[in-house]
Amino acid sequence: MHYIQKLRQLLERKTKTHLSYLVLFSLFVSIIETIGVSAIMPFINIATNFSAISTNKYYQILFHFLNFSKDINFVLTFGFILIGFYLFRGAVNVAYTYALSYFAQSLGAQLAIKTFNIYLSMPYYLYVNKNSSYLKKTISIEVNNISIVVTAVLSMTTEIFVIVFLYILMLLVSWKITLAFTAIFLMKIIFLSKTVTKKIKSIGVIRNNIGINSAEIYNKTFANFKQIKLQDPDHINDIKNDFKHLRNELCKVGTTYDTLTVFPRLFLETVGFSMVVGLLVFLIYKQQGNILYILPTLSLFVLSLYRLLPSVNRIVLGYNALMYYHKSIDVVYDEIQTAQEHLSNQPIAFNNQITLSNIYFTYQGKSKNVLTNISLNINRGEKIAFVGESGSGKSTLVDLIIGLYIPYKGNIKIDNVLLNQNNIALWRSQIGYIPQQVYLFDGTVSNNVCFGRKLNKALLKEVLKQANIYDFLKTKEGLNTLVGEGGIQLSGGQKQRIAIARALYGEPKILILDEATSALDTKTEQKIMQEIYSASKDKTLIIIAHRLSTIDGCDKVYELINGSLRLNSNRL
Repeated sequence: MHYIQKLRQLLERKTKTHLSYLVLFSLFVSIIETIGVSAIMPFINIATNFSAISTNKYYQILFHFLNFSKDINFVLTFGFILIGFYLFRGAVNVAYTYALSYFAQSLGAQLAIKTFNIYLSMPYYLYVNKNSSYLKKTISIEVNNISIVVTAVLSMTTEIFVIVFLYILMLLVSWKITLAFTAIFLMKIIFLSKTVTKKIKSIGVIRNNIGINSAEIYNKTFANFKQIKLQDPDHINDIKNDFKHLRNELCKVGTTYDTLTVFPRLFLETVGFSMVVGLLVFLIYKQQGNILYILPTLSLFVLSLYRLLPSVNRIVLGYNALMYYHKSIDVVYDEIQTAQEHLSNQPIAFNNQITLSNIYFTYQGKSKNVLTNISLNINRGEKIAFVGESGSGKSTLVDLIIGLYIPYKGNIKIDNVLLNQNNIALWRSQIGYIPQQVYLFDGTVSNNVCFGRKLNKALLKEVLKQANIYDFLKTKEGLNTLVGEGGIQLSGGQKQRIAIARALYGEPKILILDEATSALDTKTEQKIMQEIYSASKDKTLIIIAHRLSTIDGCDKVYELINGSLRLNSNRL
């Protein structure tokens, strides 16, 4: 019930309404299934004994109401109606299967979209503490597992209705035989829940852990493929062996799960039909002769068991699926609770100055200040640099300026307007960011520069020219030049120029260089820095740097030492 409650909380109001309709549909299907089983007994009764038509008052009413003259016509009509009903029953089941599948798949898509949107809306400080492989696994795998669970739960609901209706029917026909069968089945189901289901739940936890570790290996391997190719053979073999171990473990878990899911059906069928045969043997022994008189009743129990056993098996399978994928419910439920930024689109203009006043900042869960009492003015069009040792707070300070972090003390104003949740979204949109590690996805230069934004060919060509890579692209396929995954088909300098063009394409007022040229050789770095200074002549430029050669064109250089800021007087 704990997991069912979590599933309910994952559903939106509209989805819950659709679910209610689907439950009603499943109730209708259950009624159809019950009628399908119960109609066999009267048909066999009259087909094997025409005299039953005249001795049964209900048959007599139908016989005269429909103006039948011969018993055989009544029996044949009953048979044809039964055939038509079974065709209708088949169509209803197909429709229900479609509706069930569509609901489950739609729910999977809905949860994937919701989770993805939550991730995009979460504060930056939360993102930096999350593992990207875990995020991808949640959206691509765990959410899909929720669809499997929902399908299983809805299937269980339908089968429970079927069992209840058929069970009532069996009680009405013979409560003694029904209760005897029930006692035996309950013992078998308890046995299955204490053994098979318990085992499936434990391997479900193992499956989840294997998924996390596998995703981590994929990320580490393919994100560092060149470095791995340069490793010694023993290290490469270690990676292969780690992956081999995980896949072998997943193979064992999958084999165990597949076997355990089949076992309940075989076990219940064996027990169920053995009981029917046992009952038949007992009756023959007791009567010491023909038992034709009990054939209709026996037929009902055989058909009921034939329909009940799959129902019981599906309930067991559904419950086992719930146990196997229960960690997916926990994972998605927890991720849905991830805090989000609630930002408004209030305009904010940057025409004069950015003002930082007495800024203090510490990372969540930490006691030590990363930045202490920072006050700073940055004028529009100014070129400034932040230098300092690694860990001194340079990147954190810039992240505060561009609105990715919020100071816990002090404030940031843009033209005397306080930067807050109301205007921070549009403030961020005025920032052009060039990172140290540039990620180019497998696609064209055009797609990588536009980065999901609307294509403006004139602007695209302009920023590529500003980044000094347009002439190179004309020797290739122009704007449609493929860069390869991670920009593998480009040099380091070319990738950096694409990153510059991407930042300029948003027509930002502020350009941020986060040690953007530190991975390049000195000559290439100097060329690119000249291009950046040229491209940002009408923009505010903020540089985070280690090399002094990258900040020659700056108006001011600030040094960060243990979270404190001071102006480098040597630059004045």
